This record gives sequence, C-alpha cells and structure tokens, in this order.
Amino acid sequence: MSAKAWILASRPKTLTGAAAPVILGGAYAVNLIGCRQTDVESCPWIPFLLALIFALVMQIEANLVNDYFDFVKGTDRDDRLGPPRACAQGWITPQAMKRAIVIVAILAFLMGLPLVFYGGWQMLIVGLACILFCWLYTTHLSYLGLGDLLVLVFFGIVPVVFTCFVMTKHIDFKLIMLGLAMGLATDCLLIVNNYRDIDQDRISGKRTLIVRLGRRAGLLLYLLCGLAAALIAAPIAGWTGLLILPYLALHIKTYLSMRTLTGRDLNRVLGSTARNIFLFGLLAAVALIL
Repeated sequence: MSAKAWILASRPKTLTGAAAPVILGGAYAVNLIGCRQTDVESCPWIPFLLALIFALVMQIEANLVNDYFDFVKGTDRDDRLGPPRACAQGWITPQAMKRAIVIVAILAFLMGLPLVFYGGWQMLIVGLACILFCWLYTTHLSYLGLGDLLVLVFFGIVPVVFTCFVMTKHIDFKLIMLGLAMGLATDCLLIVNNYRDIDQDRISGKRTLIVRLGRRAGLLLYLLCGLAAALIAAPIAGWTGLLILPYLALHIKTYLSMRTLTGRDLNRVLGSTARNIFLFGLLAAVALIL
C-alpha cells in the first residue's frame, strides 16, 4: 500500500467540488459584512478556513467510504467504466480502508468541532449529519436514486449556508437560493457519473435517478441543472452576475460533447464538469464580492 494508492483513493480531483460551495458561502458573507481592501482584517477568516478544511476532509471521507462499500457490494466489477478504485484494484486492502475511514471520520469531527464556537451547538448537529449521510449515501441512498438529492443538500445548500452562518450568524432567502444553485451545478457531476454507468448500475441493482429516467432524460437533466444554477445565481449577484456567463458557455459546450460520447470516453466529460463546477463557484463568488 503505497502513498500513491492512498492519494488516488482520496480522489484529489474531487476536492474542488468540496471547496467551491465553501468559497461561495464565504463570498456571500464578505458581501454582507462589506469587507474591502481597507478593512480586510475585520473579516472572519478563521471560521471560513475551518469550514473549508472540514469540507475537504469530508470529501475525502466520502470517497473512501464509496471505494470500500462499492467494492464490498460488488458494484466495482471488471466492466467498470470509471477511473480505477483502490480496493477493487487491490491497491489497498478492505481492512486498511475500513481503518482509514474511521480515522478520517474522527479527523473530520475534530476539524469541524471548533465551528461550534462560531456557530453555536447547531453546528454539531450539522457536522454529525454530514458524517451520517456520507455513510448512508454509498451504503443505501444512492441505490434508491436519492443521491442527487443528497448532493443538492450536502454539496450545495449546507456548505454555502453554514459557511456564511459561521462567519456572520446570518441566513436569508438569497443565501439559501445560492446554495440551491451551487447544489444544482454540483449535481451535474453525479449525473455524468450515473449516465456513464447506467448499464452497470442496472445489473448491480443500483436504481440511480438516471437508471429510473433513462439516458435521454439524463442528458436533459444535465443541461437543465447547469442552466438553472446560472439563472438562479446571476440575479442574486446583481449586474456582476454576468461574470457567470463563461460557466454557462462551458456547461453547454460540455453538454454537447456529452451527447456524442459513450463508455469510458465520458470520463472526459466528468473532468470537464468538475472544472465547470469549480468555475461556477469561483465566478459567482467574485461576482458577489465585486
């Protein structure tokens, strides 16, 4: 078990998807507080950094849990189309993966615990819910077609809203809608993943939303989620929301590419979508700050 195997198991390319909603929530907080170059020291950067670290560690935890349980359940078979997984390839033993899952979960709890000081005891519930649903996603809920809903909540609404909350103690309707937009953009990644694996998931009894809806509807859902994300977020930022237009152009381009590809070639769309998600969060954040 080399260090390279553990790095691959943590799926570093997915970390941008965890960072984007925290950056967006932090930008909304900066917009509320009115931090500018003259008083940047007054901005609550410590809770922002804690929220960012917690999100990154939780993403790694989710990846390890997914790697282990998909292997145990037999979902990662020889005909897998996605990137290779550590347990399935024999790079990491299931026993070692289980230990790592426990260690990273404890680390995530310890990293998130100081947020209670900034956001109150409610943050403890939020953190525990993140850890709980991280497990439930792979073990049960993704097999019932509820993965897209969990992504919407825990990779959109929760990190955006509560990052802003620990920085400002403030939540409003626009902030929640911004979290919804981020969740819709992030859902595109899961849609591509499930679109690529639709045949394998059917065989494994994994009833993802794409398995339930079919390929055609899956393509349309991908397009609409990205469009809705931009249309929701842009007006919240005001005229600077026009900065989100490059994301929209890239999303449509990626969608058109997705329509022409099948099998392992869709991994290219997966990479493009991950880039688009991070760009969406970054552009929306800049639009809010400006």
